[in-house]
Amino acid sequence: MAIDDLDRRIVALLVADGRRTLVDIGKRVGLSTPAVKRRVDQLERAGVIRSYTAVVDPAALGWALEAIVELRFVGNAPPAEAVRSLESAPEIVSAFTVAGDFDVITRVRVRDTTHLQDTINRLRRRPEVLSTRTTVIMEAVIDRPAGPPARA
Repeated sequence: MAIDDLDRRIVALLVADGRRTLVDIGKRVGLSTPAVKRRVDQLERAGVIRSYTAVVDPAALGWALEAIVELRFVGNAPPAEAVRSLESAPEIVSAFTVAGDFDVITRVRVRDTTHLQDTINRLRRRPEVLSTRTTVIMEAVIDRPAGPPARA
């Protein structure tokens, strides 16, 4: 599916507010409600829009501390395969294979420093993990949702 500027504007509006109505989107992009519905349906079928979700404040749910934990694996373990082994750690909210000194960078969310230490210790005990490096996130100054930039 070829994505045009109108599709990008629709996606940007939905990223900003996933509960925005089709009527409102149509008014903002200059399309009828049925035309917006057809485009949104096409974007969903094409996998451009994968899902709709609520964005919550993790601290309000008791997960107040975030950190970046970098992982170096033993030998030539394929990082993607090793990352799959990390899926069972609920504290890991995202993981990325990277080029550089470490094989994988994870973003973890925990209750407090004790929980962070427990999480790091569990990661270090995994046989495929050679070493870790942790950086505590003090404040997210830019944390954009996935989607096209408002204006590139």
